Amino acid sequence: MSDGQNKNVSEAKGGSDDWKHRAPYKVHENDKNFNVRYEGGCHCGRVKYQLSRSCFQWAAIFHKEDINFTHGHHDLGWYDSSEKTTKHKLPCKVSCAYCRTPIMDEGRNMILLFPSLIKFESKEDRDKFAPTCHMFYPMRQLDIPDGKPKWTGIDSKSDLCEDSPPDLKRKREEEKKNEENETEGKGEE
Repeated sequence: MSDGQNKNVSEAKGGSDDWKHRAPYKVHENDKNFNVRYEGGCHCGRVKYQLSRSCFQWAAIFHKEDINFTHGHHDLGWYDSSEKTTKHKLPCKVSCAYCRTPIMDEGRNMILLFPSLIKFESKEDRDKFAPTCHMFYPMRQLDIPDGKPKWTGIDSKSDLCEDSPPDLKRKREEEKKNEENETEGKGEE
């Protein structure tokens, strides 16, 4: 077998260590552009990481470049449910290999981090992770009467559900009418 074929077989079996040098696992040592805002880790303390920004939503979705493992990234375990393998193959579940604390789900471009592991320095920091809306609300398992917008799909790219705040629904309907009027106006020119 050629070196290229050996490398491909090794990677297919999970033998490659390339993952150690790519986001999110590469260590950002001495990276002045990595602004540490939050820290987290597994329950036993073997795996530790830093985050450079607040998440997009309470599900804690981050770009891979926004996480820095400061300790224990060699102590991680993976599981790919599609192939039922513990090799690092995307997408996969990531956990501490020692205590098995679920750390995150790793996708091709993003990670879904479990916020309960983040150590917040203040209530203000914790509040930055508070939900601002609910997506795919018609598929919910239970009603959440919290006064937050409830979208049928991904936030403002979809429609608001009946359970959303009435003033927000009115505003959204007005926006849609204005968009329709603008579209019709351009078609007449």
